[in-house]
Amino acid sequence: MNKLFQKVKNRSKKRVQGFNVVVNECIWMKAGVVNFRECDNSFDCTTCPFDRGMRKTMGISDQLKTEQTAPRWVEHLQRKYSGASRPCRHALTGRVDDPKICSLNYECYHCAFDQMLDEVDMVRNLESPRYVSASGYKMAAGYYYHMGHSWSCFEHGGRVRVGWDDFLMKVFGTVKTINLPPLGEKIQQNKVGWSFTKNGHEAAILSPVTGTILAVNHRAVDHPEILQADPYHTGWLFIIEPVMPKRNLKSLYYGDESIQWMEKESQRLLELMGPEYKDLAATGARPVSDVHAACPEIGWDTLVQNFLRTGLK
Repeated sequence: MNKLFQKVKNRSKKRVQGFNVVVNECIWMKAGVVNFRECDNSFDCTTCPFDRGMRKTMGISDQLKTEQTAPRWVEHLQRKYSGASRPCRHALTGRVDDPKICSLNYECYHCAFDQMLDEVDMVRNLESPRYVSASGYKMAAGYYYHMGHSWSCFEHGGRVRVGWDDFLMKVFGTVKTINLPPLGEKIQQNKVGWSFTKNGHEAAILSPVTGTILAVNHRAVDHPEILQADPYHTGWLFIIEPVMPKRNLKSLYYGDESIQWMEKESQRLLELMGPEYKDLAATGARPVSDVHAACPEIGWDTLVQNFLRTGLK
């Protein structure tokens, strides 16, 4: 009975915690339209009854979508500017001071420079999270954890930032290459979303949430050692626009539940590593920083299947 009560208690606490948000303020409250309103829909305004009601009251059409309005300025710029001297739209709008030429006919979704600017905006106020320890592994408080050892951080506005946890980085060490999905790619929770390689081996990662890729952390991709040093802050991997974020929470660990899960994962790893490591851990020693290199007898495939829950070789 006590276990059942604890399980229900843990579930009742599993709600979206906003990234860098002191209070879960509704967007209408932040805009000053209403005096007080806390978000109760995972910052997913598109499916929020309160948002629909406010839009109706304010006379704002639900039909105004980015996909419909974007082609208007694209077509305008394509008509006005042609040839090799097309100015970048960010130079035209003053977003960047230096003159820059557009070589992609204003198809900005292909442009690495456009992507870089969006990333800068998305991480401008990125603060380091508060950390807790679980069997010696660092965990970011307020983050959600997936059974495949990736994390999700729900941000204000509905976006979700995704990365790898400290356990994964210590099991596999610094990776060689990271193969992330491209912008606009749709990924699905509990399905393979991306992969990494090291020393001729490859491993697939399950996606922690369902949604569309909005931004990729190219700095972490180009310098994988960043992930090893700071997996929860500067080592984030990508940002997605989630689909039905509340439903995603059912497969994620949070709070005390995530710490208990990590402790069980640590115990399973120690059993694979052998009694000498298990005894060492009992003395309070730090976890091994590269299990695959320290215990090659375990085998890459065994580590992948046991902790990433995938079987890509």
